[in-house]
Amino acid sequence: MPPYSPSPAAAAEPPDTPHAPFNAECAVLGACMHDGAIIDTVRPVLGDDAFYRPAHETIWRALLTQRREDKPTDPIVLTELLQQQGDLQRVGGPVYLHQLANVLYGTGNAEHHAAIIREKADLRRLHASAVRTLQRAQEPGADPEAIRSEIEAEVRAERERALASGQGRLNRFAKDGWTFVQETGADTEPLWGTREKTAWASGESLMIVGAPGVGKTTLAHQVIFARLGLQETVLEMPVAPSRRVLYLAMDRPKQIAKAMKRRVFSTDETILRERLVVWEGPLPATLDKEPDLLADLAAAHQADTIVIDSLKDSVSTMVDDGLAVAFHNARNRALRGGVEILELHHQRKATADTPRGQRPTLDQVYGSTWYVSGAGSVLFVTGKAGDPAVTLHHLKTPTGEIGPLDVTHDHVRGTTTVDPTKDPAVLLRNAPGGMTARDLATVLIGGGDPERADVEKARRHLARLVDKGLATRADGIAGGAGGGQQTRFYASARHLTSVG
Repeated sequence: MPPYSPSPAAAAEPPDTPHAPFNAECAVLGACMHDGAIIDTVRPVLGDDAFYRPAHETIWRALLTQRREDKPTDPIVLTELLQQQGDLQRVGGPVYLHQLANVLYGTGNAEHHAAIIREKADLRRLHASAVRTLQRAQEPGADPEAIRSEIEAEVRAERERALASGQGRLNRFAKDGWTFVQETGADTEPLWGTREKTAWASGESLMIVGAPGVGKTTLAHQVIFARLGLQETVLEMPVAPSRRVLYLAMDRPKQIAKAMKRRVFSTDETILRERLVVWEGPLPATLDKEPDLLADLAAAHQADTIVIDSLKDSVSTMVDDGLAVAFHNARNRALRGGVEILELHHQRKATADTPRGQRPTLDQVYGSTWYVSGAGSVLFVTGKAGDPAVTLHHLKTPTGEIGPLDVTHDHVRGTTTVDPTKDPAVLLRNAPGGMTARDLATVLIGGGDPERADVEKARRHLARLVDKGLATRADGIAGGAGGGQQTRFYASARHLTSVG
């Protein structure tokens, strides 16, 4: 932190006292000098009269003036403005302004630092009110009723001030309806998949569930490496890039390292050193006890993506509904800060031997139901431990359902590929007589009698192929005395020609 030099009394004062957040004030002012847009972010949090040091309040007022006029906020420009106002030497001169600009804190933490400043300002106001009350109570002939009335008036005024301001815990994350609809991110591109079939939606967590040994970690690593730019697709679906990934390797970190090594080459060293951070072992506290810890970890490591491996290691117990809600709060606080979350989790032991091809359900996920209720997308991997051929089910979908997909893990290379024989487009192309929705559903579930939901799902697959021009549709005939005929789909001539 830069030394404070405006006055001998101030210079002799400790940098941070209980209600004087000197370091946070320096960090916010320095961030605003680097990027004027940060002023718009921290201004609603700070409100009025938030800075403890008069010099810092003067510098803040100068920054607001520059921002209102859409002018630069660097220390050189501020020096000229404060010189014209006659305040330059009072705030410490140009040297102090440059020292503030050189404070080594990332601009991304400015909002958190502003919240500290605001909290300390509120505490100072409450402390001053308490001192006044104490002084009044010690005066000769003090009237208890008059003092009580003054206290109530001050508390009421303080509450109204907090409610009316644009900062504070009651207003900090509130926004008008139009801004919420237009700017919250409902129309953002998916992190993994397409708009029609989204495996991982931006602003919503992805949970990959499965028994030990079915390859959920192998799949997750491929998604993370794609987020780092080391590959473009996973299971033939595009993956959006990430700035920096924080991997919480809490469950057997050595095995996680071995699994990653299969996919790492010498050419990846620079990317992995700069854009992947791995936390080994237990967290400082479980997320049910410190709901802000997840967001704080992301801010501390400047990560926009967090991988939780695994979910059971992040909370005290998985079966308590109250702790599950606390974890969901931690998840949402990180998501609200722009952090994307991928979670690895286990299924219930009693369902680990589910027959291959049988569709799992959300109630087979281990722990309280609130874990999956709060997740945006849930992928469930079924199969036998160590078996390279497994099935991927999409149990909770942001948009259209993916699969079920029969996939094959290459345990040597750490890659996963889709079995083309279960691709609806391939199946339709290989059916000269066409297919009904029930025909396709029967193949996708691995034989047997498909349920109504399976048939509807297959119908949506075929309808999408028609929309893309890869299939044609022959409408059926309603049943009657002579029976009916189901709608049948055929591969289009364009699709047949494109594949030779």
